[in-house]
Amino acid sequence: MKILVMAGLAGIISLLSAAACAQNTNLRGTVTAFDGKVISVKVLDGRDLKVELPDNAPVNITKPLKLSDLKMGQTVGVTTIKRPADGATVAIDVRPISATANQGLTPYDLQPGSTMTNAVIEGSVQGASGHELTLNYKTGTVKVLVPEGTPMSQSAPGERSDIKTGETIYIAARPESDGRLTAIRVQVSKDGVKPTQ
Repeated sequence: MKILVMAGLAGIISLLSAAACAQNTNLRGTVTAFDGKVISVKVLDGRDLKVELPDNAPVNITKPLKLSDLKMGQTVGVTTIKRPADGATVAIDVRPISATANQGLTPYDLQPGSTMTNAVIEGSVQGASGHELTLNYKTGTVKVLVPEGTPMSQSAPGERSDIKTGETIYIAARPESDGRLTAIRVQVSKDGVKPTQ
């Protein structure tokens, strides 16, 4: 019986370890090389990483976005932080996302303490200290202040040839069990417009 219990525990630990390894990671940095299969990138913390780019991984370029481009009922991804002075929810990144994306409010890693809200724009008003968006993420709503100058961008279909040395890049990557990193999707700067996520 004890052997069976130990074997069961070992199996659970193995599954948990595999799940931890499979958790996706967000990489942000500058392309240092690309050979058509592997992206070399210097990430923001100074590390030099290599990320494999599968043939089926989508590559997007980045285009500019203005607040006036957003429409009521549009699905957006808005990264926010709580402003220490008054606890207001303030946007630090705004971008359109697919209408089929999972909606919700979850912790995010763009800045310490930041949160990602994938939601539909339900309201939009101009206030004294910026624009305020009301976001509905199905299980709740949140009012988000968007100050002047908040980073915004939108993605558009790109090509692997858009991944060039010196471009700014965002990579959603999957760590493999052998330590390799595999890109799930990539967004790269274009004409000086950088990914904001």
